[in-house]
Amino acid sequence: MIKEEANRLGFSFVGISKAEFLASEAPKLEKWLLENKNGKMAYMENHFDKRLNPTLLVDGAKSVISLMYNYYATNKQKDCEAPKISKYAYGQDYHDVVKEKLVELLLFIQSNIGEIGGRCFVDSAPILERAWAAKSGLGWIGKNGNLINKGHGSFYFLAELIIDLDLEYDSKLATNYCGTCTACIDACPTEAIVSPTVVDGSKCISYFTIELKEAIPAEMKGKFDNWAFGCDVCQDVCPWNRFSKHHNEPKFLAKPELLNMTNNDWLEITEQVFSELFKKSPVKRTKYNGLKRNIDFIRN
Repeated sequence: MIKEEANRLGFSFVGISKAEFLASEAPKLEKWLLENKNGKMAYMENHFDKRLNPTLLVDGAKSVISLMYNYYATNKQKDCEAPKISKYAYGQDYHDVVKEKLVELLLFIQSNIGEIGGRCFVDSAPILERAWAAKSGLGWIGKNGNLINKGHGSFYFLAELIIDLDLEYDSKLATNYCGTCTACIDACPTEAIVSPTVVDGSKCISYFTIELKEAIPAEMKGKFDNWAFGCDVCQDVCPWNRFSKHHNEPKFLAKPELLNMTNNDWLEITEQVFSELFKKSPVKRTKYNGLKRNIDFIRN
């Protein structure tokens, strides 16, 4: 019943896991942090225990419901010379769009089953989303660190409902179909994928263009492949994404004026245009000065 309602709300895939300590993830996360692969993202060092144990996020947690929401866009920016933004940022901010649907799903569970306690998460709390999605059989963690679904690729937002209700758990793990392919590792412009499934966040273009608030290191000059916000390279080259299909979410549709922006339009973007164009977009996170910094870095 829960899965049917989630599908009705627009989620493509739903899997359910027992809410318990992720013992296998603890040493991986610790090693990643000790090697400073989080760069200046100090928040990744916070709440170590909560990242591994959902019962510390929700009192009496019994189940983690993992969900996938498609954001793949077949329409692209028209000017191939223009600075690029990641497909996930074409439309409205996914935090708001997907969170709204999660709240609806939680209310549905409560109204149909009873007094159920729980919380909704969309990239907004210390939770290892990909690990939970993989644990519930929705896909495998690819060499680029993304969750890949065999028949549908990786262009999905991940979200979770953690609730204090015992459910039937999906125990069958997805087979890892990366095989000997190294397309993502070979294509990464900054060599951020340092080994299969391990991404050095401090080398990732998305980190530099979104998370890093200070000046971008000079040694990265000429390595951004024209990306001004985020980066899709490791997903674009993934063979499994040939199965990706355009999303069905009207709020994720790109404004025509965004796709039609020329190289000059980006170079000359004003604060007013930025505010209007990215009013409800994830791009607003960089603020105007951050986006200008990124554009100047790849252009000058």
